[in-house]
Amino acid sequence: MALFRLFALWSLAICFCLCPHTTSAQLRQNFYANVCPNVEGIVRNAVRQKFQQTFVTVPGTLRLFFHDCFVQGCDASVIVASTSTNKAEKDHPDNLSLAGDGFDTVIKAKAAIDAVASCRNKVSCADILAMATRDVIALSGGPSYAVELGRLDGLSSTAASVNGRLPHPTDNLSQLNALFAANGLSQTDMIALSAAHTLGFSHCDKFSNRIYNFSRQKAVDPTLNPNYATQLQGMCPRNVDPRIAINMDPNTPRTFDNMYFKNLQNGKGLFTSDQVLFTDPRSKPTVNAWASNSRAFQSAFISAMTKLGRVGVKTGKNGNIRRDCAVFN
Repeated sequence: MALFRLFALWSLAICFCLCPHTTSAQLRQNFYANVCPNVEGIVRNAVRQKFQQTFVTVPGTLRLFFHDCFVQGCDASVIVASTSTNKAEKDHPDNLSLAGDGFDTVIKAKAAIDAVASCRNKVSCADILAMATRDVIALSGGPSYAVELGRLDGLSSTAASVNGRLPHPTDNLSQLNALFAANGLSQTDMIALSAAHTLGFSHCDKFSNRIYNFSRQKAVDPTLNPNYATQLQGMCPRNVDPRIAINMDPNTPRTFDNMYFKNLQNGKGLFTSDQVLFTDPRSKPTVNAWASNSRAFQSAFISAMTKLGRVGVKTGKNGNIRRDCAVFN
């Protein structure tokens, strides 16, 4: 019996070493209570000031968090600047459209924290990004929630690490599910997180394939609402101008709400990867449920964001706390 218990404990230890998401065990609420007790208030104030300057800080910060967590885990590696000898994550083509205001939000929050002597260099950039993301969601009308903290900043950032890790506008449901499953997230989590597209904007080149020359039989993607397609054609010329930006949500683009799902019901998902959530029978019931129940959606979104924040957390010698979020120590 003693030998069996020893084997069981050994097996459990091996599991903790091999399973990629168990590092989240170190995360907890109020992680900085003893070293920087007011850290959440400091971040919230800095984010609010940035929000008052520009609304872009909301979708910019939210998207930055997602792109960070999906590549090497939630370790702020996406914020690191490239050098003459290393092309960092942020300069991969999939990250070039990340809004500068998202990066600036983290930098300003970091500066506000470090202005408090007892807090200086005690709070990771990864945790600052997680807190700032929660705060921009709340500022735009979405739910507030308790953020788990205790992440360390990553020690590497390479453009090559981004390859194949992020979803694309043309993805189908199976492709989306596979990408999210690789990060320990379910289809339900994926649908909830996709609703972040209720905020912000996209450039015409990301969806022009749906409104011009869709196929030999159809000039326009038939899953698009015809009137919406006409509106998009009026805003996006056939010769794509990549500088033109279109609201992801044509109805409430500055409010975090469940309008995203109502838009999908009406054929107004901007990307193929949005509209497929309604056209595919595997995901359609969830879209319909959340289109009519905002509270259920918000609950699912909080759960998905919490799980996302646990992906690839760095611990021990695998990370540190950067003095400058954009530069390795």
